[in-house]
Amino acid sequence: MAPGGIISEQMNELCVAMEVSTMATCNAELRDSPCRKAAAHLGRNLGTSTSNVQELLECPVCWNLMFPPIYQCANGHTLCSSCKARISNSCPTCRGELGNIRCLALEKVAESLEVPCKYHMDGSSVKLEQEKICKCRPYNCPYAGVECSITGDIPSLVIHLKTDHKVDVHNGCTFNHRYVKSNPRAIENATWMLTIFNCFDQQFCLHFEAFHLGMAPFYMAFLRFMGADDKARQFRYSLEVGGNGRKLTWQGVPRSIRDSHKKVRDSQDGLIIPRNLAHFFSGGNGQELKLKVAGRIWKER
Repeated sequence: MAPGGIISEQMNELCVAMEVSTMATCNAELRDSPCRKAAAHLGRNLGTSTSNVQELLECPVCWNLMFPPIYQCANGHTLCSSCKARISNSCPTCRGELGNIRCLALEKVAESLEVPCKYHMDGSSVKLEQEKICKCRPYNCPYAGVECSITGDIPSLVIHLKTDHKVDVHNGCTFNHRYVKSNPRAIENATWMLTIFNCFDQQFCLHFEAFHLGMAPFYMAFLRFMGADDKARQFRYSLEVGGNGRKLTWQGVPRSIRDSHKKVRDSQDGLIIPRNLAHFFSGGNGQELKLKVAGRIWKER
């Protein structure tokens, strides 16, 4: 059977099932919603083409194809989960209240639809859900200071970081990096976005910043790898900070920039320095922060 026929048959079965049983996440008010009617119409008239399906699955905000979870307002206007997280609780089409209503009919279609992967040069077909985790997809900018929407491959991101974010780039697999803040208020909110190191013909991002665990203030340093997870696991790194005859050390595996800066920080996967200890390393007066973070990157054999 042609792909369109398979989807048509699935849609007809879905619409019949939805008429006799109210799904747990949909209320009775949605039985005549435009989303339901559109899905039923699609099931009757799709034929062998998937162009109508893709048009129905386009998010009205970002224009990307939607995959589960797909949300809808009470009037049946749909929205992808990424855009829903960025907008207020208002439908971008009719301005009605958005809520957390799922469009299960479109989700069923999205789960069965195969499309040419936009990240593969050969146009290989994949399930729509698989496209979002394709290894060939671009990387997000790893800069943590602002919400940067730039994406791209690693070489283009390195140029972007140097040009647009003025990030320092150093060569070598060992480093001694100094962090200095003389303003007491700046000490409380000290954030040094990142430094890039070229090592083993790869790029690594060193982050250092202030944050809180509960009410307790800390500083944290960690390394991220500019590449895929499987390559990141081939490397190890160590960090060391100290002063006044004491030191803290950390050894770990760099996380891929596929993991967001916030995700790595919140998982506490790095060198964590209590603020009072950082002040002790800096001289103890609490008015100035002077930390030297030494580190090394090596390849696991």
